[in-house]
Amino acid sequence: MNIEQEKISDEQLDRVSGGTAEQTADDSRFLNSLNGSTNRYGAFKISIERYDDKIAEAWAALGVTAVIHTGNLFYGGSDNEYYIGTKKVTQFDARHHAMKVVGKQMKYNEWHY
Repeated sequence: MNIEQEKISDEQLDRVSGGTAEQTADDSRFLNSLNGSTNRYGAFKISIERYDDKIAEAWAALGVTAVIHTGNLFYGGSDNEYYIGTKKVTQFDARHHAMKVVGKQMKYNEWHY
């Protein structure tokens, strides 16, 4: 097995992971590090305290319409949806759009801690 062939990019990972409260928690971490527009929320806190509207508003201020599907403690939710204009995009693409709007580029380890 070739280890280099086993590595996947953030974009590939984004397409197979995410959704539910954990995906929304990642949104809060990213947006907090990018421009301070949200607090950093963990998945458990998001699933019981409902920050969906605050996170969607923070995305909207950056030109991204986010449809949040966090779920709750009993139902895991489904993948969030992201749109730039009318075009549906991945979370990865939404992040890159937001970074361009703000003029700040960040690597995954710079916001995901």
